[in-house]
Amino acid sequence: MGAWITVLPVIFPVIAGLCLLPVKFQGRKQREYWIGTIVVLNAGFALFAMFSGSAEPFATLQLSEKLSLKLHIDGLSRIFGTMVSLLWIITTVYAFEYMTHEGKEDRFFAFFTMTFGVVLGIAFAGNILTMYLFYELLTLVTLPLVMHAMDNKARHAGKVYILYMMFGAALAFIGFVFVYCYGTSIDFVPGGVLNPVLINGHETTLQIVFVAAFFGYGVKAAIFPFYRWLPKASVAPTPVTALLHAVAVVKSGAFAIIRLIYYSFGTSFLVGTWAQNMMLATAAVTIVFGSVVALRTPHIKRRFAYSTVSNLSYIIFGIALMTPIGLAAALLHMLYHAVIKMTLFFTAGALLYQTRREYLYEIEGFGRYLPVTFAAMTMTGIALVGIPPFAGFHSKWALATSAVVCGNPVAYLGIAALILSALLTAMYIFCIVIRVYFPRNKSYAAGYYDHLTEPNWYMKGPLLLLSGVSVVMALTPGPLLALLEHTVAHLA
Repeated sequence: MGAWITVLPVIFPVIAGLCLLPVKFQGRKQREYWIGTIVVLNAGFALFAMFSGSAEPFATLQLSEKLSLKLHIDGLSRIFGTMVSLLWIITTVYAFEYMTHEGKEDRFFAFFTMTFGVVLGIAFAGNILTMYLFYELLTLVTLPLVMHAMDNKARHAGKVYILYMMFGAALAFIGFVFVYCYGTSIDFVPGGVLNPVLINGHETTLQIVFVAAFFGYGVKAAIFPFYRWLPKASVAPTPVTALLHAVAVVKSGAFAIIRLIYYSFGTSFLVGTWAQNMMLATAAVTIVFGSVVALRTPHIKRRFAYSTVSNLSYIIFGIALMTPIGLAAALLHMLYHAVIKMTLFFTAGALLYQTRREYLYEIEGFGRYLPVTFAAMTMTGIALVGIPPFAGFHSKWALATSAVVCGNPVAYLGIAALILSALLTAMYIFCIVIRVYFPRNKSYAAGYYDHLTEPNWYMKGPLLLLSGVSVVMALTPGPLLALLEHTVAHLA
């Protein structure tokens, strides 16, 4: 029974989503009841599996002595799975209202539900084959969400999305093949599985393969130069972009890279090599690049998308330090960023839903008309900048101090990138805040848009809740970081 507790949160929403595809709900309330019940139940199944102590490894489809599909919950699974499960419920509530603006809700929520199970499949994967399988399934189930509108922009975004993901999958598959050939197992084992006897004399080849696999998984994490799919995917409905850019796809890429380094190749094989330096340098470049382009982008959702490109590489940078404290700092930023960026996308979605405005120059003075929306955007925007005592400061500080402690000279390039990115982030966030609260055109403040109102509680409630969560997380960085350090201490 314990093994089925592990697999239930993965298969239940996938089966439920497939069953929902042909269903035509009679009304909005009926749809909300069924979708809400499925999502809440599955989040409960996932949390029970992760924290009850009853879950056991689940192995099926033994293809050969070394190849099998396996689910297993460890400390890293709990961190990623908990974040996904809780934020999925909040996104579902937001989507109930927002999708009335987009239409085709029955199809949307079917794929939305399947995606929940697939992401948990990545979180619970017990070996690299299982993770790779769910990693590719994630592309397939999110493609209809990206192309939801099925207009020219959505079709183009879908083409770009699938091409980038196929290319990344090919590179990631190379890594899987070499782990299979040169490893003692394909299971995720702390410290890695490479066989010292087999890799002797092939170190350079394996380092090249690792870099290829890193960029392969890094496509979903929008690492430079494989980032273009992410801003283009912002044409999708806001609940999708919030999931793509804050929780599901991009964080799955970062999560897969953690598994690749700490559980497959092993840090002892990679520390101090050119492969590690390549990771650190690429992350530093992406951090600055994403922030620069965000500053130059007037479209609000795409500005936040480029901000995601930058902030994902904060996480990659911490992972690339290849130390337990560096990984803990990366996980801290992953959690903070998920809450902060989801809130920012929700505020951009609320603005679009209520006003049909998408560009920076269209929202002058709107702070007085949508006070809750822009208060949430301002609060979480300040947190993203990293101004103390807000949440982003703690994770960036942890990343910078971990970089100093690791002793790798290339890590100092990352510290410089963190500082420069913080300045650029302040510019592209406060540029929005100043425009909405201090309009240059006084007619905006003279009642011209008095007909504008806040969205209803389906959308406003998640904004307030996530803003509150970001404040609570900002006030408890010590215990949270200590918990993360304890979780990854065995990776030393």
